[in-house]
Amino acid sequence: MQIHSEPHNTSYFKQGLWWKILISAIACLGLGTLSGLSTMSDIQGWYAELNKPSFTPPNWLFGPAWTVLYILIGGSFGIIWQVAAKGRYPIIVKFAKRGLILFGIHFLLNLAWTPVFFGLHNPGLGLVVIVALLIFIILLIRHFFRLDRVAAFLMIPYLLWVAFATTLNASILILN
Repeated sequence: MQIHSEPHNTSYFKQGLWWKILISAIACLGLGTLSGLSTMSDIQGWYAELNKPSFTPPNWLFGPAWTVLYILIGGSFGIIWQVAAKGRYPIIVKFAKRGLILFGIHFLLNLAWTPVFFGLHNPGLGLVVIVALLIFIILLIRHFFRLDRVAAFLMIPYLLWVAFATTLNASILILN
């Protein structure tokens, strides 16, 4: 059941939406980039020496993949931020604000995984963090779906990538 009952094509809802999406996408992309850059030497050193499964993508793929994903999840956040800002009914605003809090917790897990896995050289603890992240992404998609289906669907590629990354993390743990 979708609780967001207001039409999205109204000028009232659209007012400020694109700015929220742009700000959110830039913030997610910027924070994600900082997290990745903080462990670049570990990727070229420690990670390069690990035994990895045959399905490990080339290192050059991770940057473009995460760039697209951070833009999509930033867009998703921007839409829910708009629902929280422009919701006509207090119950919708409250539910949207709860979604923004869930997003914040999920994003902290997202940002924590890179320094845990690469910085601490700890695939075991990395697996714990990424499984928690995967659970939060599923909860977030479910929560967002009730507010705005586009916001939820924007998270699907991210869910698939993190599910793949979880498998990769578990495989690296087993192989090393």
